[in-house]
Amino acid sequence: MSFQAYLDAVEKKTGFTPRQLIDIAQQRGLGPGTKAGPILSWLSEEYGLGRGHGMAMVHVITRGGSIDGKHVGTGSTHSDAKDHLWLDGIATKPPGY
Repeated sequence: MSFQAYLDAVEKKTGFTPRQLIDIAQQRGLGPGTKAGPILSWLSEEYGLGRGHGMAMVHVITRGGSIDGKHVGTGSTHSDAKDHLWLDGIATKPPGY
């Protein structure tokens, strides 16, 4: 599953786009510099997210939407088409994400 697919699944499960969840996290004082544990606990308790989907959100909450180029276009299971993730929801996602 690509990184983007994880984020799309998070949206389907929670009803919130990744960007909305980032905003909610920031309102709770979670953001850059926050360890994974508190974010994972919040996402599990509030939304029932498991570790894999939670870690995808930890990345975008703490580091933003960029991903390392080594994961782009490799054709592997976890490969993404772009080095930047679409955070504004499935309904508005441009082709190629």
